[in-house]
Amino acid sequence: MLIRKSWVHSLLIATFALLTWTQARAQAKSAPAPEKLGPDYSGMYSFLKEGEFVQINLEEPGRVTGFVSRYGDTESERGVFLDHFFKEARLEGNRLTFTTETVRGISYEFRGAVERGEGKNPGDEAYYVLKGTLIENTMDDAKKVSSRSMEVALKIFPQDLGSTPAQKKQ
Repeated sequence: MLIRKSWVHSLLIATFALLTWTQARAQAKSAPAPEKLGPDYSGMYSFLKEGEFVQINLEEPGRVTGFVSRYGDTESERGVFLDHFFKEARLEGNRLTFTTETVRGISYEFRGAVERGEGKNPGDEAYYVLKGTLIENTMDDAKKVSSRSMEVALKIFPQDLGSTPAQKKQ
């Protein structure tokens, strides 16, 4: 059952990403091209555990939306995805910061940069990497907050999940 929930969640996220991409492509064809302001770092990036991720969406210059999707930690939450939407987020050049909403007593802060990774082409896994400090804030029942800080390198997921090599060349 745990694997099935994980699979269904992944399928829903992939469907959402595909619909968002399709809508964006349709709008791009019908609207004049906006002035290019820099690289588009939007996408899904790995998080702390296999199957967890960070979704980054660049809305307009400097404005970022997104969320962290992670597995629950308690016995009653095993296999359940918890989504921590960004409360505040900002991109200045390649410098990225975000703070998430608190969900089940946990929130996250990220301070770092979007850097070029080992991926060779746009759309490849690890083409971009979020490198910096991730702080996990945990609030106990008495509302006391403890923080754990770690250095992370979160790789972007591949963009053309459904394409074959022959389709990419066209």
